[in-house]
Order: sequence, then structure tokens, then C-alpha cells
Amino acid sequence: MYEKDGEQYFIVDSHLHFWDASPENWVPGQEEYAKGFISCFHDYQSLGPPETHDTIEKFRKQTVEEFRRHVFDEGKVDFGILESTALKDWYAKGFNAVEQNAVLLDQFPGKLRVNGSFDPRNGEAGLQRLEQDAETYDLKGVKLYTAEWKGASRGWRLDDPAAIPYFEKCLELGITNIHVHKGPTIWPMDKDAFDVSDVDHVATDFQGLNFIIEHVGLPRIEDFCFMATQEPNVYAGLSVVTGGLMHARPRFFAKVMGELLFWVGEDKMLFGSDYGIWTPKWQIEGLLDWDYPDDTYSDFPRWTDASKRKVLGLNAAKLYGLDVPEHLRLAPDQGTPAAKDDAKLVSGGVL
Repeated sequence: MYEKDGEQYFIVDSHLHFWDASPENWVPGQEEYAKGFISCFHDYQSLGPPETHDTIEKFRKQTVEEFRRHVFDEGKVDFGILESTALKDWYAKGFNAVEQNAVLLDQFPGKLRVNGSFDPRNGEAGLQRLEQDAETYDLKGVKLYTAEWKGASRGWRLDDPAAIPYFEKCLELGITNIHVHKGPTIWPMDKDAFDVSDVDHVATDFQGLNFIIEHVGLPRIEDFCFMATQEPNVYAGLSVVTGGLMHARPRFFAKVMGELLFWVGEDKMLFGSDYGIWTPKWQIEGLLDWDYPDDTYSDFPRWTDASKRKVLGLNAAKLYGLDVPEHLRLAPDQGTPAAKDDAKLVSGGVL
């Protein structure tokens, strides 16, 4: 657990990776794209504090010991969710496919859960693989990358008819947490393939699923907020919001956080460090210390101790059914973590 000023916090990092983007894993003939993708990630790392930056050579492939040090030893994360991304058109073994992430489960028993992934362009074979992964890894979530290239196809949409059987299969298998990358593009992917315009359709049709929109649709923050406030099962994943903005663009970070707190609500926001782009420690410390920079932000909801506890861990713990020690839970008058109907206006009225 994380302790600050005598207060203890239950931390869930809901957006972790364990990737291999080393040259040895580049698909022959696709080296330009494999190199460009991880180089774009490395460029994003420069938005964090200088002392956290790595060389591109070190950045391309993570080790178990680095993961342990950054996430658990220094970050004091209580529980982590590993998000899987295949990208097998560019990386021979996958970038951080579910089987790659899963090697960490035995290393850190009781500390991690791995999420699967699916791609509706894989048809019936993909559905069978989803079933197998659900049984093998006891999946409670998946990570979707709608801009992933597959042959001549450069992306897909959540509301594509081919995706419907996959969402139905998730319901059948008890995979209730659907993490979707909807944020800044990564070269060479197409920006429009990460647009949030397909989210509300499936969120309405599949109300038994929780759609955690990673990176909150940045730079389309207004589109995301106005959509998420009317869809009770749409949540805001804060990866990139904290890592990409808190240090490099503090005033824009304050605006984004204010909009999220106003429209989406503190009960529907989940911390994610986006490791290994950024490490969790400085982001957790920053969120615990953060407040609006001045009174020009007075029309936004306040960032309270209850807000911090929900966003840094209790909301994700609720969605994933994690056991939170009693002394780290909220008092009854501090609200209900992950409540779907709790986005509120500053005045306190329910939207």
C-alpha cells in the first residue's frame, strides 16, 4: 500500500504492459513499422520527469526485475492489471500479447491479473481463442486496439457487426471489463481509428459490460465527456492523462481532470500508469499532491481525499472484484466506488 502523510491508500494500476519491441522480435519486412511504433512510445515518455527517461535501447524490452522495481518496490502498487496488445503484423511473438504478459503471473502471485484481447477480423477462430484464453487465464477483462493493422486492413470499429459476437461471448464468459484504446495515435496507426464515436453504440447495447476508455479519447476530451456522462457503463481510464499531461502540461491536465470530474464523476475514473511508457511512482505521488492551480478552476468539482482513494484504486478494485483491506475502504458517507449513476454537477444534482 502507498502511505503519505500518515494516510494509507490502496493502489490499483489498471494499465500495465510487459512488452518486447526489440529488433529480434520485428517481423521481417515490417521493420520500419515495428521500429516506428516503439519509437513513438519512447517520444511520449519524454513528457514525464527527465529522471524517469530511458534510452531507446533499454526502452524496447522490459525485464522482470525492472517491472518489480518500478511497479511494486518503488510504485507501491497493491494490484496491477496487465493490458494485452498483439500487433503481430509487426512483432513476431506479439508486442505484449496475453501469453507474454502472463509470464509475470507466477512471478508475482496474487498481485496481478492479465487481460486478454480480441480482434473481430479473426472471425470464428478468434472467438475460439477468446474462449481458450478465458479458461487459461481466468479473464475478467480484455484490451481492444481498434487501430491495429491486419493485412490490408488498418483498423476496425466497436460497432462493426463482426464485433457483436465477441461482446456477446464476453458476456457469456464473464469478461465484463472492456478496455479500449481511444486516445493519442501512435505512428503509423491512423488517428481516426481511435475516435470515440463508436463507443456509445456498444455501451448502450451491452449494458452488462463496463467500457473503460483508455486515455479518455484525448485529444477528443469534450466528445468523450459528453458521451460518457450519458452512458452509465462507460468509465475513464486515466493512462496518458497523468503520464502525458501532469508533468508536461499542468494547466491542461487541470482542465482535463476538471472536465472528467464534472461530467464523468470520481466514481468512474481509474488510475493507470501506462507502464512501461511511464513509471507509476511519480504519477501516484503527483495525484496525491495535486490540486487545481488557481481559482480560475472554481467551477469544477474538488479533488478530495475520497476522490483520490476511488480513482487510485477503489474503483478498479470494485470492477475486478478485488478484496480491499477494511482499513483502506471508504467510510459510508464517502460514496460508492465505481457507482454507475454517480456523475454529478458541481451543484450536486444528478445528470
